[in-house]
Amino acid sequence: MSAAASGAQVHVELAYLAVEVADVAATEAVLRDVVGLVPGQPLDGASTWRNDAKAHRLVVRAGERDDVAFVGFAVPDAAALDAAAARLAAVDAPVERADADACAERRVAGMVRTTAPWGVPVEVVHGLADADAGAPPASPLVPGGFKTGALGFGHCVFMVGAGPDADAAHRFATEGLGLRRTDWLELPLGPDLTLTGRFYHGNARHHSMALIAAPAPKKLHHVMVETNLVDDVGAAFDRAFAAGLPITNGLGKHDNDKMFSFYLATPAGFQVEIGHGAREVGPDWAEDRAYDRISLWGHQPVAR
Repeated sequence: MSAAASGAQVHVELAYLAVEVADVAATEAVLRDVVGLVPGQPLDGASTWRNDAKAHRLVVRAGERDDVAFVGFAVPDAAALDAAAARLAAVDAPVERADADACAERRVAGMVRTTAPWGVPVEVVHGLADADAGAPPASPLVPGGFKTGALGFGHCVFMVGAGPDADAAHRFATEGLGLRRTDWLELPLGPDLTLTGRFYHGNARHHSMALIAAPAPKKLHHVMVETNLVDDVGAAFDRAFAAGLPITNGLGKHDNDKMFSFYLATPAGFQVEIGHGAREVGPDWAEDRAYDRISLWGHQPVAR
């Protein structure tokens, strides 16, 4: 039985996310000029972007996929990485131990690689390096900074298919990665159709990953960054509106994590959620229950 399945607490956080996009310049402009990320160190020919002092948080490389390329989750140390590798092997996930050159490229102390049941390459790492000395520590567009630290980069949401595919994804997330389900969504869409989403945490962030049980042409639905100040969300909304970006969901407040946020669509199609004020979970979390609505209020599409 895995540590997660047995009830033991496993610390896991979202370390980084890589996307492959057809229009690199347009995607970078959104990340820099609207979201407020700052450049990181180049990674294997790709640009990287940061919302804190780490070397990279979001990787942008050229390609036709317009979707996620890989995702990285961080554990605290080498022993935790060994435990993660054992958990993944126990759920029959293929596990590859990265060599020193691969770790140096990612700027991590250790790494194992696998592939999630929904087809996305997953890297579990420890020791993600800080940015080089002299790199800008914060964004001039986000004066309050982003909420990261032990909470990780933010969260990501993937489309994983329904039925057995969703069950395999849940097992991978919990027994393999060591995440714990925070709560889940059952959203009625019609007489015989319900959308199901599961939310997972591995630290105090309400969810570092969510999995939506529905077929979709792309795997990545959105990535979220959380600001320390509520005004920085409003300022980002104004920048997105002024830039003419599609605002898929305007300002609103989610029901389960109580996040105040909005969503914009990038030129590649995946969305970015910019939010503030999500509630946190602790070891005594006892609200793993179903929700039947996404938001308490708001999050309506913004008409142009």
